Amino acid sequence: MLTDIEIAQKSSLLRITEIAKELRIPEEALEVYGRYKAKISLEYVQSLADRPNGKLILVTAMSPTPAGEGKTTTTVGLGDALTRLGKKALICLREPSLGPVFGVKGGATGGGYAQVVPMEDINLHFTGDFSAIQLANNLLAALIDNHIHHGNELGFDLRRITWRSLLAQAPGRKALK
Repeated sequence: MLTDIEIAQKSSLLRITEIAKELRIPEEALEVYGRYKAKISLEYVQSLADRPNGKLILVTAMSPTPAGEGKTTTTVGLGDALTRLGKKALICLREPSLGPVFGVKGGATGGGYAQVVPMEDINLHFTGDFSAIQLANNLLAALIDNHIHHGNELGFDLRRITWRSLLAQAPGRKALK
């Protein structure tokens, strides 16, 4: 029996531009990240506002099976099943949280033949968004620290500053409490 990663690596992938063409998404509406990933511009999405709404199936808050099948596997399987039934189906998955696996979805890209590929790319740095958020967070923290260090001209109440660090801090930085 093949492992999930072996199944993923044996898959033949279509380029994201080919998939977009099949979906009638113009190439200029794509921001491509390599051969297999892209973002669709907000302007393009907004241009679809006059079209009739589709149906939505939301898969959320379920406990995985002992074998690990959970929301992603169920979502991918539903998309595959609807497509096989002749329906037009698209799925949308979130990027993984840091959690216990430091942002790597690993087996949580689905399982068996109902998974997202390329599996190795499905992590928080997949399009660079998370790194940009982390940098912005750390920049704001540094600005506040620097402002206070140089006299606190704006009069921040040091007892009331809360800067919850949801992201990894740069080495040597202390969180404001």
